[in-house]
Parts: sequence; structure tokens; C-alpha cells
Amino acid sequence: MKMKKFMNAPETVTDEELVGLGLAYPDILNVDGHLVISKDLANADRVTIVTYGGSGHEPAQAGFVGKGMLDIQAVGDIFAAPNGQLVFDAMKMADKGHGVLLLTLNYAGDQLAGKQAMKLARKAGLNVRQVVTGEEIRYDPNGEDNKRGLAGAVALYHIAAAAAREGKTLEEVAEIAQHYADNMASITVKSTDATHPQNGMSFGDLGETDLMEIGAGQHGEGGGVRVPMMSSKDTVATVAEALCKALDLKPGDKTFVMINGCGAITMMEMLVLFKDTVEFLKAKGIEVVASMVGEILTVQEAAGFQMNIAKWDEEMLRLWNTPCRTPAFSKE
Repeated sequence: MKMKKFMNAPETVTDEELVGLGLAYPDILNVDGHLVISKDLANADRVTIVTYGGSGHEPAQAGFVGKGMLDIQAVGDIFAAPNGQLVFDAMKMADKGHGVLLLTLNYAGDQLAGKQAMKLARKAGLNVRQVVTGEEIRYDPNGEDNKRGLAGAVALYHIAAAAAREGKTLEEVAEIAQHYADNMASITVKSTDATHPQNGMSFGDLGETDLMEIGAGQHGEGGGVRVPMMSSKDTVATVAEALCKALDLKPGDKTFVMINGCGAITMMEMLVLFKDTVEFLKAKGIEVVASMVGEILTVQEAAGFQMNIAKWDEEMLRLWNTPCRTPAFSKE
């Protein structure tokens, strides 16, 4: 069946999307080709934060560019990392004399682009640090431990940006970001697959079954375990238990919980999942002190969700409770 999407031409969809983003949020950001730039960057006197990644995951990551979050995102084509030169251009543009933190999701293409960009940045004499997020845990004991970077990075954007706005050094901001990355864990649960908006290719056959896949990866790469569809409570009990074990959570611990919709799940379902997660953790004596619920990092129309739990301390909560303003997420 012909793909049903409101597009003009597959080969220009990312370019057109970025033009639309700039037109929609002219008070928050500027768009220069495939660079999405926070207007707050113009007067920044601090460490700045850059990330990059493919389009097709909206609102991530460009939707989180703005005051109190990302300074610049370099945007690649659909599901494809931009080249290292563009990432370097973003870092060079972001540099305000206090250093630049490059945040990278753990995928082969992103890692390659980051390595190239860091090499160019160091050659140019920029003061740069890189933190890689790869919080996906291995659910299948017989599967590969891919440690893919999932939606948990988005909360880290605000934490790192808040630290930078307090005047912390690049080394301090990078240390906080790394600490955050080391203390979060995620699992993806998919029930249907995405299609590629440029060619209509399906990413699998999950939608033709009555199964869901736990540990399916961001794009439905697989590597998880397929099981019959379960209720929200049963799914949460399965997934949250695995995340609690991975983080060694204990009674009295404080946590951040994210329920990220993969693109076709409803807000109704996400809120039920979140409610069940809070109740599951409360029964273990674990407190949820902050959260994000909604479509944060999607994969087109894939149905399912990512659960992300991060172990927090008072510093994380303080940094989180600072203002930010972006197209997709704002705090007073």
C-alpha cells in the first residue's frame, strides 16, 4: 500500500521540516541549513552544549534547543547522523570561550561523526569535552549488550545546561553529565513498527503479530524478547523491575521517571503506564521526584514506549528545577 504521509518530496523532507521549525518558533531559535541554534546563544557567557543526530525522531532533538537546554543541534537526514564536519561547525559556532560539551547518543554513525568532530575541534584549538549516553540495558540475557542511547539523554540536556548556567567549568559540567549518564537506564517496548518516510520501508513485522518486543532498540533494531501483549501493570512490573535491578535502586532512593512515546502510542496509554510505574516504585519505597511523559524521542509512527529511570540526588533535583524554554519542553 502506498505510504500515506503529508510530504512534498521524500528527498527534501528534512530540509522543509527545518524551515518549518524556524518559522514556527522564531522567538526561540534560528535555523541555518541543518544547524538549529538557540537564540539564547547570542549572549551566552558560559559553557555551551551541542548535540547532533538524524531527523525522524521529532521532537528530539531540535525541539529541545533553546534557553536552558541545547545551544545547537546539527541535524542529519532521516535516521542518519550528520557528518563530522557539520558537528564541528556547530561546536565552533557554539564556542563562547568557556568550552563546549558535545553530547552523543551511542550509535555507530553518531560515534563516528563525534570522533571526527572532536578531532577537528582539538586541531582547531577548541576546549571541548564529549559525553556519550548509552543507557539501554540488556533485557534478553542471551542477547547483545548494545547500550544504545535512548530518550534519557533529553533530561540530561536540561541538567547539563542548568549546571553551565550556574557558571560551572567545562570539566564540572562534563562530570555532572557523565554522572547522570552513568545513573540512568532505559528499555524500549514496541508493539508495531515504524516506516521510513522516504521510501515507505517497514522496520519489521511486529505489527502483523499479537506480540510486543521488550528491548527492541530505538529504531526497532531488535535484539529484545517478543512476548504476548500484556496489560500496563504487567508490562510495568516486568520493565521497571529490570531497570531497578540495573540501577541497584533501594528503599529511600529518589528517581526521575520518563515515559517516552515512540510515535503512535496515545497519551492515555502513557499516563496509565506512568501511574503504574509510580505505584510500582512506591511499593518498593522508591520516590519519584520528577518526570517527563509524552512523545520526546519518536520513531515516526512506531507504537510502544521507552521507560527511563534515573537515580537522582539533591543536586540533580535542584538543577532540574530551573527554567528552560524550548519548542518541546519548558519550565518556569
